[in-house]
Amino acid sequence: MESWPKHPVIYEINTWVWLGDLSRKYQKPVNLATVPLEEWDAIASHGFDAVWFMGVWERSPAGIEISMRNEGLLEDFRRALPDFSAEDNVGSPYCVRRYAVDGHLGGPQGLAAARKTLAKRDIRLILDFVPNHVAPDHPWVMNHPEYFVQGNTDDAKKDPASFIEAGGKVFACGRDPFFPAWPDVLQLNAFQPGLRQAVIQTVAEIAGQCDGIRCDMAMLMLNTIFERTWGARAGARPAEDYWPTLIPAIKAKWPEFRFIAEAYWDLEWELQQQGFDYCYDKKLYDRMEHGATENVRLHLLADLSYQEGMVRFIENHDEPRAAAAFPVGKGRASALAVLTLPGARLLHEGQFEGRKVRLPVFLGRRPAEPVDHDLAAFYGRLLQEINRDVFRNGEWRLCEKSGWPDNQSSLNILAWCWVKDEERYVIVVNFSAGSSQALVRVPWDELRGRTWRLSDVLSGEAYDRRGNEIVVPGLYTDLGPWRWHFFRLNPL
Repeated sequence: MESWPKHPVIYEINTWVWLGDLSRKYQKPVNLATVPLEEWDAIASHGFDAVWFMGVWERSPAGIEISMRNEGLLEDFRRALPDFSAEDNVGSPYCVRRYAVDGHLGGPQGLAAARKTLAKRDIRLILDFVPNHVAPDHPWVMNHPEYFVQGNTDDAKKDPASFIEAGGKVFACGRDPFFPAWPDVLQLNAFQPGLRQAVIQTVAEIAGQCDGIRCDMAMLMLNTIFERTWGARAGARPAEDYWPTLIPAIKAKWPEFRFIAEAYWDLEWELQQQGFDYCYDKKLYDRMEHGATENVRLHLLADLSYQEGMVRFIENHDEPRAAAAFPVGKGRASALAVLTLPGARLLHEGQFEGRKVRLPVFLGRRPAEPVDHDLAAFYGRLLQEINRDVFRNGEWRLCEKSGWPDNQSSLNILAWCWVKDEERYVIVVNFSAGSSQALVRVPWDELRGRTWRLSDVLSGEAYDRRGNEIVVPGLYTDLGPWRWHFFRLNPL
């Protein structure tokens, strides 16, 4: 395959659940090696640059046992799956027993077969890596207890929710410093030199099986965060940070390998500086879901190099389903926005069909839900239109816009443009529940002196405008609630 595009489109699949659905659809066991070709073709038809198979690594029986004693989790399971039974709990994909593809999914050979099939369709493969913790039955617990943050018997007695005894030693449970400990995983020590070398070897083995990794809660391993979370228990703070130790070691052998960070707390820029190719843009998600349109626009004023290293999304396995979180019109406007912004764009299996049930990652089965065929057709058209080099490798710019003293609805308008060679597109979105008008100034002086046809690739409408008018005072737009223009520009 050629090099990764600058602005890839990534498709996340909950691997265990997806294969279970296919097994029921075809009435026979289906694993990664035996997925029918028409299913791969259906994925390829959308023009994805990469597929993220979420949750392929070996699940932990010990983790399953712990989770089945957690009433809060069991309530969540029954909410998502009313006929839940113990067999549906296949374990958390982020409670990794071993970095070996789970036999239920087809094992390493199944993954290799799937990767080969995807590569024939010019689709890359992304897998998970969980740097912060492992399952309590991971081999390191017995073979390398020094890799973990440890406690003592008093810790286990005083705080049994945060410390576990195993193999005669007491280990801290994995945690995010702002929440209680996760009871089914043990905390790795990011400062331990032996662990860092073991992780380089582990990720090198993963890199031999895929084209990139999504790193779970990547910011937890930053020296400043880890020291603040664990203090003296972690030992001496190393001179070098965790990720600059790991990422260059992998990229020295696989230069095209991509690192994607699940990141929060405004640490995205720092992680980019430490080597990550892309970081989650959770702030954009939050602003699109809850904030004012102007807050979204201000977010898009950030330095372009920073934006090109972000992952844009309105749904993933950690967030509510878009069809449930975003009303119909807003959901489509949001999807069009994130898929035409710079950076990586992430879509989640089931998002097109309008699924509304957010499935806990422990579950291997999901409830049946009706397909929203109209929404699926919208996504199909949208993905077809952005499957062009201008949106993968072109130049993006935010457009200025203005209103009138007696009409400030222009504050509800978002607008940007893309150009590469002779391809030019302008996207204008009314990101509000009311009608909005604005003058959108397209920042291309070369448009002057010619007449241009503006063809809306989604609606089929077309308008002829003079280039001088497009640049100054700008395109007059009048859009209904949550409506948009997706213009392709051609000279007449």
